[in-house]
Amino acid sequence: MAKLSPDEIVQLFLAVAALLAMGRALGELVRKLGQPSVLGEMLAGIVLGPTVLGALAPDAMHYLFPATGSVPIALDALTTVAISLFLLVAGMEVDLSTMFRQGRVAIGVGVGSTLLPFAVGFIVFYFGAANGQPDHSSNLIFALFMATALSISALPVIAKTLLDLGMYRSDIGMLIVAVAIFNDLVGWIIFALVLSMMGGGHGHRFEVGETVLLTLGFAAVMLTLGRWLINAVLPWLQAHLSWPGGVLGFALTITLAGAAFTEWIGVHAIFGAFLVGVALGDSQHLRERTRTTIDQFVSFVFAPLFFASIGLRVNFVADFDWVLVAVVFLLACAGKIIGSGVAARLFGMPLRQSWAVGFGLNARGAMEIILGLLALQAGLIDNRMFVALVVMALGTSMLAGPVMQRLLQRKKSRRFTALVGAGSFIPELRASDRFKAILELVPVSGAKGVDLAKAADAVIERERLIPTGLGNGIALPHARIKGLASPQIAMGISKQGIDFDSPDGEPAHIICVILTPEDDQNTALELYRDILTTFKDKAFREKTLQVKSYTELLALLASVTAHHPGEATIAPPAPGR
Repeated sequence: MAKLSPDEIVQLFLAVAALLAMGRALGELVRKLGQPSVLGEMLAGIVLGPTVLGALAPDAMHYLFPATGSVPIALDALTTVAISLFLLVAGMEVDLSTMFRQGRVAIGVGVGSTLLPFAVGFIVFYFGAANGQPDHSSNLIFALFMATALSISALPVIAKTLLDLGMYRSDIGMLIVAVAIFNDLVGWIIFALVLSMMGGGHGHRFEVGETVLLTLGFAAVMLTLGRWLINAVLPWLQAHLSWPGGVLGFALTITLAGAAFTEWIGVHAIFGAFLVGVALGDSQHLRERTRTTIDQFVSFVFAPLFFASIGLRVNFVADFDWVLVAVVFLLACAGKIIGSGVAARLFGMPLRQSWAVGFGLNARGAMEIILGLLALQAGLIDNRMFVALVVMALGTSMLAGPVMQRLLQRKKSRRFTALVGAGSFIPELRASDRFKAILELVPVSGAKGVDLAKAADAVIERERLIPTGLGNGIALPHARIKGLASPQIAMGISKQGIDFDSPDGEPAHIICVILTPEDDQNTALELYRDILTTFKDKAFREKTLQVKSYTELLALLASVTAHHPGEATIAPPAPGR
């Protein structure tokens, strides 16, 4: 059996470590800026690849990521597994019951949001100039691919955007999610058929007609019999095997088997992984903890590896064609927004909501990037078109949230964790009574443009009128401050406890001073709800009293978000891809 040499093993480990470290670091950075983490992970590959490192230190880049030998083969195998597992997670987010519950409206808007961009893409790239098309490729297959690329949506990005806007459980939110599910299913099936028409680049094991039938047959079986079998097997696995290890092993096994089958019939492995994910995620017996474990494992390890590796494949400066980028971006936006918006309007939705549906579905995200990469590997498109598709995917994802927010005039829900900084957290208050605690906390709140002494007086005056001890060791003194531009919070921990006249008679250990603008009547209530939800668990409150620094507090708050995803997030790839 052939094996890697010791030097090649060193190269492989260094390459994986560099991709993972840079991908996670930049992914977290852009996530904190409110953008999809895939943007940072892609930037990591661009920095490590020919675009930046290759230009500044080509020898270092060629050592880390050699173009020949066993190392690139091993790295390609690893990223193939990574992308297949990522599509497993993407498939698990497809809630078929949501699509069925929305009924004819979801199907109608889904058809409109798919048909118009598909038709526009096919006509423009079949009859127009063949920019972005390799010389040897079929014009028909190229046009079919571009039509498919312009018609899909990114369910993870859409779900994350709706959550940020507090709209995920609303009627319009459920409609957008249902249509995105329809787009994903139809888009990936069409792309699988396009790959089968060209043999998928795998040696033409079957004739085109046979591959098409096998593809459609596999999809039909997985979405019917496969769903039933998985739903029947899961309770037995959970009853007789280690949990959640038994279910995790089963999930990965059937994912790799499904991926192997679709690769064997001449369609890419990710199509099989995606359909297995749909069937697995639809089971009522798949526990939330198991789902979250799979999501965290894939989204924080395998996904950054894959998306960072994309930047190694092309030079994003040398292959950037601004005309092609503009054409692809405008066609994608026009087709999807108009197709979705008009269809929603025809089904009776108000005008502004109809356009919000269009802009929501316009987010392409990671799914578009994956589609483009597979087309590049199969020889369907050239490097310039791939770069154009990546720019379009990231641009539409960044555009969706702000435009929807403006159209629907929705404000993002306030999270108190976003307002507590290193300078506004005191891990051990010196104060022994509530008024001294307020005087200790207000100066570190970060409030600018106001007299802090007067702000403290306002909070104390409010506290004298109505004590703000809420019970369970929590007190939230607050006041609306004239001249304050934005909400501010200062948080302190008192291990001995401070009497805030709580209804349960217990001293307060977690004290948050909340300052809001004078004309803002809603933010304080939002922050109240968020703080009480965060600290509702007694064991978690006790852990909070043990933190000794702001970093420890952040780590603890991150853990409660991860273990209770329904409170603050859904189970999408973390990050909103």
